[in-house]
Amino acid sequence: MDVLTGWWDDFFWGSVVVAQVFLASLVLMVIFGLLGAAAKLSSNRIFQKIANGYTIVFRGTPEILVILLLYFGSAIALTAIAQVFNPEIKFLDVPPFWAGTIAIALIVGSYATETFRGAFLGVKPGSIEAAQALGMNGFQVFFYVRVAEMWRLALPAFGNHMLSLIKDTALISIIGLNETLFVAKQAIATTGAPFIMYIMVGVIYLGFSTVITLTVMTLEYYGTRHMRSAT
Repeated sequence: MDVLTGWWDDFFWGSVVVAQVFLASLVLMVIFGLLGAAAKLSSNRIFQKIANGYTIVFRGTPEILVILLLYFGSAIALTAIAQVFNPEIKFLDVPPFWAGTIAIALIVGSYATETFRGAFLGVKPGSIEAAQALGMNGFQVFFYVRVAEMWRLALPAFGNHMLSLIKDTALISIIGLNETLFVAKQAIATTGAPFIMYIMVGVIYLGFSTVITLTVMTLEYYGTRHMRSAT
């Protein structure tokens, strides 16, 4: 383990970056997934087609390609817009953090769209009718019945999406984000010990995955406690 001497701090801060990307992309992924599910369940055909196109494109395109296209494409687009106001601007660089975060959120959000759509369809009509019979208005029925039951139904698959999300953060190293895999590549160039450095990255990601898995299991346990009580 002597080859890791001097690299512990770098791996620590690389892990912090991974956590930041994960949390930011998780929020965006939920937003994209819910918007996509709402569009697919909408009676508006235009919204349905946009949502179908979104899921087809991002589920059918290699993830690393999406990251590269979004990173370089957004830089070109921003530069073109900026040059309209200031022709002297040559090039605007896009922060790898946000380009990568949005890219993986869009990718995993396309899968979450189908998860949320199926979960909304799985809400029992009897639960909605019972809530209405108790005098709940449409807003209360949506949030206290539809959304609450949807999350319980979606949670197992949503846990898999979270695991995909944390693993996809490693792909952002290709656009220069200083996360653990990027640190490992730098360490390998200096130490010439690829096996140890990649094992280190694997241990870090395994730790993140374990925490996510335990969190989802805990949420599932508390989300189904009423079913165990009824039994």
